Amino acid sequence: MSSLRRPSLLLLGLLALSACATRPPASEPEALAEFEQNNDPFEPFNRAMYAVNTGIDDVVLRPAAKVYQFAVPQPVRTGVRNVLGNLRTPVIAVNDLLQGEPDRLLVTVGRFMINTTFGLGGIFDVAAATGMPGHTEDFGQTFATWGIGEGPFLFLPILGPTNPRDLVGYGAGVAADPLTWILPDGGPTAEGLGYSRLGLTVVDTREGLLETVDAINETSLDPYATFRSGYRQNRNQQIRNAGELPATAGPLAQPRTGTTAP
Repeated sequence: MSSLRRPSLLLLGLLALSACATRPPASEPEALAEFEQNNDPFEPFNRAMYAVNTGIDDVVLRPAAKVYQFAVPQPVRTGVRNVLGNLRTPVIAVNDLLQGEPDRLLVTVGRFMINTTFGLGGIFDVAAATGMPGHTEDFGQTFATWGIGEGPFLFLPILGPTNPRDLVGYGAGVAADPLTWILPDGGPTAEGLGYSRLGLTVVDTREGLLETVDAINETSLDPYATFRSGYRQNRNQQIRNAGELPATAGPLAQPRTGTTAP
């Protein structure tokens, strides 16, 4: 680690610690119960990061998603979403295996084979039409099934709502993705494809959340608290494989597969 990064990380850590929320005393049981339920001891810091994220979203991400939605026809956007979901299949398969879910693993592998061949590289979700709908799995979910706690709630710019377990899981997912290792060694063209994939993932995910995020911002008295609650509910649903609520995470935190609605 460079000498420049060490002070930066130390400063970030000090800022986070200095921005801790005050734990209510035991004499205020209702406030204490709410504090523990929210699991957000770094709330002042998180709200500051939420404000940063909102600024980035207002200036860059939402306008880009609106242009993408306006300029690209729905069938093409669906095809892009399907391809991105198909490219995530290896990581989903690894996590199916690590969670001891052989039936789901077979579905994941089957979907990849069918959609890659008959679906023209994943443009068309042929597997879903044959009764093999997609599902999401990631290392954060796997860590949860192994009994690892989520840790305190965090809100990070671009990534959105998360927690230490899911943040480490996101990094593990990037490391486990074969394209992470293949594309950088393939020359400038392959590296460009890697950046294109990242950019499309961000824009596609944000486009899929336009109505949800706009509705929360327009109707919620405290959008930050709504995003926090929605993220935690959604993650608990995903961990239990009990279906998914509308995603309220940042564009990189909750990738979707296939044509699953946001």
